[in-house]
Amino acid sequence: MIVRAGTKGAGMWRDRSFRLFLGADAISQFGTQVTIVALPLVAVLALGAGPMEIGLLTAAETAAFLLVGLPAGVWVDRLRRRPILIWSDLLRAAALLSVPLAAALDALTLPQLYLVALLIGLGSVFFDVAHMSFLPSLVGRDDLLRGNGVLETLRGTGVLSGPALGGWLVHVLTAPIALLADAVSYLVSALLLGGVRAQEAPPPAGERRRLGEEVAEGVRYVAGHPVLRRVAMVGGLVMLSNGVWLVAQPLFLLKTLGVSPAVYGLLLSGGAVGGLAGAVLAPRVADRFGVGRAMYGGAAAAAVTILLIPLTGQGWRLALYPLGCLLNGVAGSVFSINQLSYRQRITPERMLGRMNASMRFLMWGAAPLGGLLGGALGTWSGPHELLWIAACGISAAHLPVLTCRRTLRL
Repeated sequence: MIVRAGTKGAGMWRDRSFRLFLGADAISQFGTQVTIVALPLVAVLALGAGPMEIGLLTAAETAAFLLVGLPAGVWVDRLRRRPILIWSDLLRAAALLSVPLAAALDALTLPQLYLVALLIGLGSVFFDVAHMSFLPSLVGRDDLLRGNGVLETLRGTGVLSGPALGGWLVHVLTAPIALLADAVSYLVSALLLGGVRAQEAPPPAGERRRLGEEVAEGVRYVAGHPVLRRVAMVGGLVMLSNGVWLVAQPLFLLKTLGVSPAVYGLLLSGGAVGGLAGAVLAPRVADRFGVGRAMYGGAAAAAVTILLIPLTGQGWRLALYPLGCLLNGVAGSVFSINQLSYRQRITPERMLGRMNASMRFLMWGAAPLGGLLGGALGTWSGPHELLWIAACGISAAHLPVLTCRRTLRL
């Protein structure tokens, strides 16, 4: 199905609430990228974690998507979304602040890291579902593609600078102290979101049904739609393989190749450059070819470029890691922005929270299983072999979209 991009409009840039929303997103994304680097490094460098411990930490970070992902959509549809965003930020800030405090008291343990990761994941579930469902209230459905493009650009900028800064902070201040940056970012994000105003109201209480009925309606909506169903399949398979990837990545780069934490952060920034470029390109590709073709092309390119990364080695081959991440970031961003904008535009307002929660559940619910799988596989295979397994899994994950040219009418 070819869906043309929305009309060009500058009105959203004149809206103070939209600018505050962007500012909150920018500072939060920046701090989040610091944590992506610092949290596993706390486990590896400060607590001597191995593959299984890293796998458990990865699983804990995403377990909430599996445990409460579907009910979160119902609550987001029942309640005002801005307060959910604010409280989610405050929860994540409190969880992260506990790590440097425990480290200062010489009381930091792996079980505490697992709990922190679980709480961060819980906050992220509600924040992400509410965030995706709140955007149409700010920009209108005709500007969703450009609104998502701007948000993805900000995310790409955070991913670009966050890992490098995170690696440097770990090198200079130690990993636990580096997590203060993310805690502060969530507090600032909550403060900015407090100034956002948008026309949103919960549905009348008389429309509410039992929780299970509303959850089932959201799942049926996604499962019954030919495009959303395939996108969810791609996301779930990618996140399953990505869970394995997150176990292999720090072990391969830090222990097999012996890079420093600062270089580790720089290597991860390659994907950020690609994501930033892809965010800029996504609306233009959609304008030129249609959203359907943009989704297909992004998926095809992502399936190929991911296989470049495991070719990384010593010497000049170290450059293959950021190069592969860059190219895959471009492709993945084009696919992601277009599929997100497509599903936001076709879904009725009353279903947005449940649709996004169902998609998140079907996609991210596989991530903790991937983390556990990565930890188990890592006990008998080396980090490099584990990276190859993850890359091949991510590549194959795009087949549900790549085999549906007729569904997309390409």
